[in-house]
Amino acid sequence: MDLNPLVLWEQMTILNKGVIISLILMSVWSLYVCVERIILFRKARKQSLAFAKVAAEHLKNDRPQAAIDAAGKYPQSHLARVVSAGLQAFQFESQTSPLSEIEVVEAAGRAIERSTLLTTSDFKKGIGSLATIATITPFIGLFGTVIGIINAFHGMALTGSGGIGAVSAGIAEALVATAFGLGVAIPAAWMFNYFTAQLERLSVEMSNSSSELVDFFMKKKRGKNAA
Repeated sequence: MDLNPLVLWEQMTILNKGVIISLILMSVWSLYVCVERIILFRKARKQSLAFAKVAAEHLKNDRPQAAIDAAGKYPQSHLARVVSAGLQAFQFESQTSPLSEIEVVEAAGRAIERSTLLTTSDFKKGIGSLATIATITPFIGLFGTVIGIINAFHGMALTGSGGIGAVSAGIAEALVATAFGLGVAIPAAWMFNYFTAQLERLSVEMSNSSSELVDFFMKKKRGKNAA
């Protein structure tokens, strides 16, 4: 029995070829999502560190508009999105709304929450598909395994023999499907857990920035009242 991959492919049934093709497509999609999200997270982390330094300096010197303008230079930064949304809402409500000081701060807080949810949703794109792939690919591989075993028994029936030569093609077909299923599922599950941890870290960073920004709003209002 020749175990060359091309020979095995030629001897596979149409159903198992479909299984292998579907697994290959899922692995390609998983690879695309992983590479694209890794690049996005690295850009977000790098730009957020740079923005945090600039924004801290502007806010320390009471230049909120300068911080908003600086946020536009860091489009991939999750911190820039959240801080910019909060500052814009705070300035708009302070200048045009008849709301009380506490209500203005609460309105800015709600804007921050909305921006945080939208930003988190953007970062989650594609990651859910990794969990789906990690869950279903072992079963798709198992389906291919069953087909291979059926093919092995079919070979036994045709030859009237139970020797290894009669069942080797079907067994090889079954094992290839199993290996492909696990080979796609394991990296997808690992990367899903990795990205989930990254998302939790980003959420903590946005939550901390939101709290600090609300504190800034409160201090600014108290400063105006004292003046």
